[in-house]
Amino acid sequence: MPLVTLIGEKLAKENDEFIYLGPQNDCKNCKLKTVCFNLKPGGRYKITKVRDKRHSCSVHDGNAAVVEVQEMPIITSIDKRISEGNITKIEKKECNNIGCKHYKLCFSIRIQHDKQYKVEKIYESIECPEGYELQKAEVSD
Repeated sequence: MPLVTLIGEKLAKENDEFIYLGPQNDCKNCKLKTVCFNLKPGGRYKITKVRDKRHSCSVHDGNAAVVEVQEMPIITSIDKRISEGNITKIEKKECNNIGCKHYKLCFSIRIQHDKQYKVEKIYESIECPEGYELQKAEVSD
């Protein structure tokens, strides 16, 4: 069964991705809020199908479209000593190098540093200008 939510009709394009930032205060009295709030805050989603149904929405310009979405995997940097299949906490790194091409991997909004993650797949080593020994990995919560 597909995961269904609502998104502004102007943003509802198949294969587009978005990050769900969490519930909006303007939505607290909406009768359809449970459809919008069924995603994980900070989660990245890909729109797999745009349905024909539309609903009025006070948050989006115009109406909200019903869409089917797929949660995208969490890609981040992890310590090079961690291998596939391990369950680990991902430690926050000290880094002010915001110009680094890997900065977004290291400081993903999807990672909670007090939570355990399972390492699903290791991609490649990352050259870190700060000297950390890192690798790019897919993790799940």
